[in-house]
Amino acid sequence: MDAWFTDIFVLLQDNRAELWEGLVVTLQLWAASGAAGLVLALCLALGATHGGPVVRRLVRLYGAAFRGTPLLVQMFLLYYGLSQFEWVRASVAWVVLEDEFYCGLIALTLNIAAYMAEDIRAGILAIPAGQTEAARAFGMPSGTLLRRIVLPQALRIATPALGNEVVSLLKATALVSTITVFDLTGVARRLSNESYTTDALVLAGVVYGALTLLISAGVHFLERRRKSHAA
Repeated sequence: MDAWFTDIFVLLQDNRAELWEGLVVTLQLWAASGAAGLVLALCLALGATHGGPVVRRLVRLYGAAFRGTPLLVQMFLLYYGLSQFEWVRASVAWVVLEDEFYCGLIALTLNIAAYMAEDIRAGILAIPAGQTEAARAFGMPSGTLLRRIVLPQALRIATPALGNEVVSLLKATALVSTITVFDLTGVARRLSNESYTTDALVLAGVVYGALTLLISAGVHFLERRRKSHAA
């Protein structure tokens, strides 16, 4: 056991720069896709609850497509699938789609938005109808109603579920290594292949576990604040 810990320490010392760069890429993907996914999820949730019949059908179709298929398949279709079409390679979008990092970021964003939208939609539906009726009776505009009453409460209600999605998103970022992105998992896989050991993967697993605990602690803190404000 002592020898194994020594090997892990040596691995960390010899490759700390690469592992750090991989960790930074992982955190960038997690933070950017989480923020962009939340914004998109808000739009989808509002479309599902306040949009017209066509908008609601489109939102349901979006949710079914991204929640009903594996993220890995979505990532492969985006990175490998679209590149097969000449018109895609000739378009302005190719500047983004030819980059594996941005393809991974887009896939993570579109996927997490589908799950977050369902959580926020449930939060909106959980708000007592009397609150919105009273606000409308006082002449509050729809935009102000959503901004001051509906969305703040819906987000507080959805906090636990959204927290779970954020944790899942961190672990989902590891899939970008399958499209040649050198995130933490990608670097660990390369080091493991070079050394013919799983030490780097074990180290990456420990880092993911520590990050998950930190994120979970942050979510619990937000939940406690939500309960204290509700009281």
